[in-house]
Amino acid sequence: MVSSIGPRIKLDMKSTLPQNTIHYCPKCSSSEFSFKEDQSFLCNKCNFQLYINSAAAVAALIVNDKGEILFTKRAVEPHKGMLDLPGGFADIMETAENALSREIKEELNLDIKNHHYFMSSPNEYIFGGLSVFTLDLAYICQLKTFNDIHAKDDISSYEFIAPNLIPYNKIGGESIKRITYAFAKKLINEL
Repeated sequence: MVSSIGPRIKLDMKSTLPQNTIHYCPKCSSSEFSFKEDQSFLCNKCNFQLYINSAAAVAALIVNDKGEILFTKRAVEPHKGMLDLPGGFADIMETAENALSREIKEELNLDIKNHHYFMSSPNEYIFGGLSVFTLDLAYICQLKTFNDIHAKDDISSYEFIAPNLIPYNKIGGESIKRITYAFAKKLINEL
């Protein structure tokens, strides 16, 4: 499948995939830990089964009064130095909405006034030599104010970019490219 942003990566050949990097059962340490067609591992010694699932992550789509989209620049790997949307992983037992508010406060010192769901997109996030799969949930957000904005946590800076001037080749994550493309298209069509 080819998206409007670029081709999909063929996943089964990558050395960072769990089936190519996880070799021992986390419960009993047996090497008889085999990958199955249902995206799980099964230990032949203790029968422990480990499913490989997507982690939930959130992304904020924030627009200023000029109609420009707010981007952050990543300060850490993966994709260090690349553009990203503000957001991050949902913590254990945290709602996506609470994760969104927490991440925007942590990264930019901003408070969300209201938000609504826009779209989701799957992603592969390579961290520490292992593919971590995410389902990125994007929300269109309105803020209380931009007055106290400043970069912190895992971002080095931020910038606002007009929808028609977005440098997609400088955006790190494939899901963020897809979300940004869909949102920019929506904004341009509304003009």
